Amino acid sequence: MKYYSTNHQTPDVTLQEAVVKGLAADKGLFMPERINTLPTSFFEQMSQMSLQEVAYQVAQAFFGEDIPADKLKQIVYDTMNFNIPLVKVSDNIYSLELFHGPTLAFKDVGARFMARMLGYFVSGQDKLVNVLVATSGDTGSAVANGFLGVEGIHVYVLYPKGKVSLIQEKQFTTLGKNVTALEVDGTFDDCQRLVKSAFMDDELNAHMQLTSANSINVARFLPQAFYYFWAVAQLQDANIVCCVPSGNFGNITAGLFGKRMGLPISRFIAANNRNDIFYQYLQTGQYSPRPSIATIANAMDVGDPSNFARVLALYDNSHAAICQEISGATYTDAEIAEEIRRVYETSGYLLDPHGACGHRALREGLRPGETGFFIETAHPAKFKDTVENIIGKPVSIPQRLQDFMKGTKQSINMTSQFADFKTYLLAE
Repeated sequence: MKYYSTNHQTPDVTLQEAVVKGLAADKGLFMPERINTLPTSFFEQMSQMSLQEVAYQVAQAFFGEDIPADKLKQIVYDTMNFNIPLVKVSDNIYSLELFHGPTLAFKDVGARFMARMLGYFVSGQDKLVNVLVATSGDTGSAVANGFLGVEGIHVYVLYPKGKVSLIQEKQFTTLGKNVTALEVDGTFDDCQRLVKSAFMDDELNAHMQLTSANSINVARFLPQAFYYFWAVAQLQDANIVCCVPSGNFGNITAGLFGKRMGLPISRFIAANNRNDIFYQYLQTGQYSPRPSIATIANAMDVGDPSNFARVLALYDNSHAAICQEISGATYTDAEIAEEIRRVYETSGYLLDPHGACGHRALREGLRPGETGFFIETAHPAKFKDTVENIIGKPVSIPQRLQDFMKGTKQSINMTSQFADFKTYLLAE
């Protein structure tokens, strides 16, 4: 299958080129030339299938033309080797818990898949592939751990100084080996800008082979469709609504791809924190990016969501078509905290700040006869101090997180100026 750029100023490329390059030469994001629908028989049998079996069938629809079946099956089964339970929170609201992977965050799915796919594509080549990834929290840990020790690949994680939780920071600054953490004096948007600028710099690209592991890479965001199918397989309901806490919009875009493939989700809700750029777009039809604001749901602190370009491409730039299938919600820190406290006191279920946005949007937005599930993106312990202050009780830390906390932080300070970042990479 061929992949086109959302800016339409560069020739179409193969899957391998799209994965290895990450970003198109015209600064657009790669999109598949078509979205294959899955047969009715698959949806009829889905509830009897395992998570790995469901994921493999979806992966075949995306990548089956470009990767041999046995290799693709190995990539999928290695990626999806942890549970993704759907947990009932109240009568008509369910939590899709995506925090049971190695770094306890939803990005384990896309990051692990991409690491394996990129490893497959670059195996045997002489030139080192350098992965640049900007993170507002969980992306960095998922990507770093997904690529840790993968031969022929070096990972540079750029993160905003003082704007990720201590546990998140420990998950990617303590690894060493083929992972380098760059602590940027700025915001997530600054980190993302540095990464994008690097891809567009001819001198850098002549010096080193660069790719991205952010959700701008098709191998990162497309596999996230797997768990939407898995949620529906477990739910088996007729009128399903999905709410996605949204930052860079790769996660919800993957769900929208799933809907195009035939997934019976009636509509989506994009839940924002105070960084409500997409919410404002839904209201006005105008996309107006602005500097991000720091919130307690820090992984959603994005002021210029990269994957908005894919949403536009998916709906042929039609604001009306987008509004028909996606609604929005936006919440302040106080409202997020209130939801964490309320749900914990009434049901005993502990939300993380991002999942709290999703739960509240469902609670306020579900219509009669609808059943909703929201994406619980990370384990609450990753935001231990915040959550403990809200509920007034200690939050136990899973052993995997405790192991990360024992490591020694290794990071390199970096300004938000591209010239400094470029100088550093050229010296590598």
